[in-house]
This record gives sequence, C-alpha cells and structure tokens, in this order.
Amino acid sequence: MNFHTRKWVKPEDLNPNGTLFGGTLLRWIDEEAVIYAIVQLGNQHVVTKFISEINFVSSARKGDIIELGITATHFGRTSITLTCQVRNKITRKSILTIDKLVFVNLDVDGNPTPHGKTEITYANSANKP
Repeated sequence: MNFHTRKWVKPEDLNPNGTLFGGTLLRWIDEEAVIYAIVQLGNQHVVTKFISEINFVSSARKGDIIELGITATHFGRTSITLTCQVRNKITRKSILTIDKLVFVNLDVDGNPTPHGKTEITYANSANKP
C-alpha cells in the first residue's frame, strides 16, 4: 500500500474527547481516494458510490502526524474499488481501515461511462503535451 498523503492533527481537527474527529478523517479519506481514482482513471468526473464498513482501530491526538494509504483492488466496467488504511506516521500504529471504497467514472453529462482500465497505472504529467 502506498501512503501518499500526510496530515498533521491540529486543534481544530479534534472532537470533545481530544482525539481526531471521525468526520474530519472521513473527509480527508474521501478526498484522497477520489484523487487516487481520478489519477487511475484519467478522468476528473468521478464520484463516490460506496464506502464499506469503517473500522476505527485507535485514536489520533493533537500533534500526531497521520498518513493515508490507498490501493486499487478491483476495476469494474465503469468503477474502481479501493482499500484504505490510515496509520500514525511515527509509530505506524493503525488508526482506521476501510475495505472498500467504490468510485464511478462519469461522462461530461454525469452518466456512468466505461473507463477501459484493468490495472493500476500512474499518470505521468511529464509525458503529456
């Protein structure tokens, strides 16, 4: 699993218990996952379709640095399925896991459209005109 994004847990990210607010973490994950899907599918018109059970394993506290890991696990005709892990950057302790995040590839009119992808690729902007 590749961990591309790191977040520093700041006071405004905390819940009343003094730990990272789950809603903030889920927003970060959704943003990271859709960016990953956009890069993999080569299309900015991608939407979140489904997020499976979210397993909060441990907490993050103010000052912690966390990292989000995303990997593609399945390519459907119009969709891409990802898995996610969030961990503490320093201790490597797991904070959260999500088995399935499904994103759908859309055309300019907002309709699901085939993407033609079958494996993980990484867009290289240096090769684009």
